[in-house]
Amino acid sequence: MMLTFMSKKRTKIVSGIISTVCIGIMLLMIVGCTDKVKEISMTVIPKIVIGIDEFQPYSFNDIDGMPSGIDVDLAKEACSRMGYEPVFRYLIWDDKDKNLADGDIDCVWSCFSMNGREDKYLWVGPYMNSRQAVAVRQKSNISKISELKDKSIAVQSSTKPEQLFSEKSSNIPQVREIYCFSHKDYVFAALRKNYVDAIAGHEYMLLQLLNEEEGEYRLLSESLLLSKLGVAFNKDNDSELPKQLKAVLNDMINDGTVAKIAEKYGLDAKNALGGITLE
Repeated sequence: MMLTFMSKKRTKIVSGIISTVCIGIMLLMIVGCTDKVKEISMTVIPKIVIGIDEFQPYSFNDIDGMPSGIDVDLAKEACSRMGYEPVFRYLIWDDKDKNLADGDIDCVWSCFSMNGREDKYLWVGPYMNSRQAVAVRQKSNISKISELKDKSIAVQSSTKPEQLFSEKSSNIPQVREIYCFSHKDYVFAALRKNYVDAIAGHEYMLLQLLNEEEGEYRLLSESLLLSKLGVAFNKDNDSELPKQLKAVLNDMINDGTVAKIAEKYGLDAKNALGGITLE
């Protein structure tokens, strides 16, 4: 009887010791977790909200519905180097100025041409060239930009070609009619259906039409415009972000990152970066 009693007593003592040790370990784990939560909360990555539009190959949704393209990849890399998280927000393009002024977005980064808008925004750029070109039917007798005079042309609304032909610059021939469409597919259809004599837009966009219907259309060798692309901030932006982005983009140009991304999407890096220096 005595041995049994002693055995039970020893068991209770051991169980008590184990319970105390377990409680101690649990307390240490809780303290450790609390410290971990504090550590995580102090390293929250700041976000940059970037306004984009559907404009291949610069910004568009991939097959998984995720933002992709040259400008998206450039923004991701630049933000990573600066310690920011990019948040891409599709815009109604005509509302971009209001979005910037209201603070809905931090910048516009989507094949945005600086040409003629140098004083309208606080720019980081130019970081790349963008060629605006003209496409005609293969059998068209138009071979030069000047021969567009008194002809009809289709463009995508709110793009540089629309501005160029609408302003009737001395460097651009005065066309008879300008048709503006919200999407490139409608621009292509206008030429397919013979509603217009020519279409104008970004070289990459026009090449899509040529590749889809090989031998039916051709690009004029002359450039309508060689645009300088930039990242647009609100004119009144006084943060350090534009300066930081400028330094990082300059590094990305010098280390070949911008050229690699341009080539990834089918652009000629030499043309895309010819004469580019960040101002």
